[in-house]
Amino acid sequence: MPAVDKLLLEEALQDSPQTRSLLSVFEEDAGTLTEYTNQLLQAMQRVYGAQNEMCLATQQLSKQLLAYEKQHFALGKGDEEVISTLHYFSKVVDELNILHSELAKQLADTMVLPIIQFREKDLTEVSTLKDLFGLASNEHDVSMAKYSRLPKRKENEKLKAEVAKEVANARRKQHLSSLQYYCALNALQYRKRVAMMEPMLGYTRGQINFFKKGAEMFSKRMDSFLSSVSDMVQSIQGELDAEAEKMRVSQQDLISVNESVYTPDSDVTSPVINRNLIQKAGYLNLRNKTGLVTTTWERLYFFTQGGNLMCQPRGAVAGGLIQDLDNCSVMAVDCEDRRYCFQITTPTGKAGITLQAESKKEYEEWICAINNISRQIYLTDNPEAAAIKLNQTALQAVTPITTFGKKHEAHHSSQNVRNTENDKTTPNESAGAQDSTQLIALGTPIQFDIVLPATEFLDQNRGGRRANPFGESEDSSKNEEEDSLLQQMFVVRFLGSMAVQSDDTSEVIYEAMRQVLAARAIHNIFRMTESHLMVTSKSLRLIDPQTQVTRISFELATVTQFAAHQDNRRLIGFVVHLSETPGEDSMSAYVFESNTEGEKICYAISLGKEITEAQKDPEALAQLMKSVPLTNDGKFMLLNDQAEEDGTTHEEGEESEA
Repeated sequence: MPAVDKLLLEEALQDSPQTRSLLSVFEEDAGTLTEYTNQLLQAMQRVYGAQNEMCLATQQLSKQLLAYEKQHFALGKGDEEVISTLHYFSKVVDELNILHSELAKQLADTMVLPIIQFREKDLTEVSTLKDLFGLASNEHDVSMAKYSRLPKRKENEKLKAEVAKEVANARRKQHLSSLQYYCALNALQYRKRVAMMEPMLGYTRGQINFFKKGAEMFSKRMDSFLSSVSDMVQSIQGELDAEAEKMRVSQQDLISVNESVYTPDSDVTSPVINRNLIQKAGYLNLRNKTGLVTTTWERLYFFTQGGNLMCQPRGAVAGGLIQDLDNCSVMAVDCEDRRYCFQITTPTGKAGITLQAESKKEYEEWICAINNISRQIYLTDNPEAAAIKLNQTALQAVTPITTFGKKHEAHHSSQNVRNTENDKTTPNESAGAQDSTQLIALGTPIQFDIVLPATEFLDQNRGGRRANPFGESEDSSKNEEEDSLLQQMFVVRFLGSMAVQSDDTSEVIYEAMRQVLAARAIHNIFRMTESHLMVTSKSLRLIDPQTQVTRISFELATVTQFAAHQDNRRLIGFVVHLSETPGEDSMSAYVFESNTEGEKICYAISLGKEITEAQKDPEALAQLMKSVPLTNDGKFMLLNDQAEEDGTTHEEGEESEA
């Protein structure tokens, strides 16, 4: 016999759209079987009714044959032979009537009864289990929706425990009903074969026994055929018994799982998170805008396929594309007081979709998986190894700290550990790691906040200048602004800074941007400090927009590298090279997000450096002043995009949204 298709009991708990799609095939098969069984039963009942009618007819015939003798025919002489013959025929008909009665009873027991039992027992059981499974699924969806609406802040632990218990009970009930439903559908694939052949086996045997007793009309070859059919039925029944026992044992094993399988977010304190995933699948809540300020959340099944995020509603045959994950970014967000929300942003910086996971483990793994896919690790020869190496490097390089003092200590300790490890590595390993470590050392800490005490800041960044806390500018700052030929201001937000090992190429800035953004995603840091970046021909200064206090200042000569991100043009970074002690230099990369294009800030810094160099030569300065527009007081002025198109300029100190 060919193999029988089965539903996998192990997939009942996950309840994925693929399993639901396969389940719909089994349900369609069961519906077709039910309709066909009803039609077959009608035909068999008609045969049984005809056989019963044959019994009544033969009985009536026998009586009529005997009644011939009692008829008073006017010309009835010489009918004795006819009467005796009819008496004999009456006996034959009576014997045939007995055979017909036995045949009718055999058809009722072996043909009609099995198909009725199959319809009333097996098909009705499948239909009942289907209704129970639907009710359990609806209860689970309602409980999950209630659980998803639990508030994130000031949440009632008692309410959360009650809702989590309700979800666990609903999920357990759905799991149990799905296991029973799946087992019934699997068994139905065997029973339908028996149910189709067993009635016909009884019908055929009854007819053969009838004809054997009546006229020996069937040959022994039919007997061997019926014997083989009987053996086949017994074989299928044996397979059904073995499969039923196997499913019973499997069902018991699946039911006896740990309670944490049913309870969402059961390991919230210490979840085991796999950060090396390059593909992920599971249910998430998708945020949909229904109006200007109203939103709805829809629970859908999401999965990754290559570099795409796919979504498959329950009951759909296949999934559809939701988001292209290549070069995108993902970050945790606060959304409508819901927990475990994260947002996917396109490579152009445009906010994409907002999703909500049901547990901390799913939440962390989805963020890590999307981060890995966005870097196109899946295109490498060994994606798993590349993901492990990337996350090990990121975790070593993204320890968040709040002071430059801690940053300095961690930097030196990581350097010592790295040097010790390098002494133990083989030449092949050192050669392979040279490219990734010659820009930024492994384990370099990252600072996410630039607002620091003045003493700590000056200890780690000598040469920088900070205004006093009362907002009073020093004379040197006033003289600098008055003497500077360039003053351009931009609105920026500080993302992070870290020590670097080289300032020979702008690649160090791109690597710093990557590590800073990865660190913010891994540690769920989305707070950013907004400042005004003042670019002059002598320095770069970050100014508090509220108090106008200078938060940090760098001489323009110490800025050795500056560049904007190649894809996200609003990202800008620069490297500051400071000499702390004779023979010992320090280099740090600073990463910002600007309201304007980063190329404009780079142009302003480049122009400032040109002015500084041109001031050494009066002729070069005069030539530069001819090539760049000046303000009314003789200072250099930049043009925004609209001014370049219309041929007009803005007033001094204005740049885009700054």
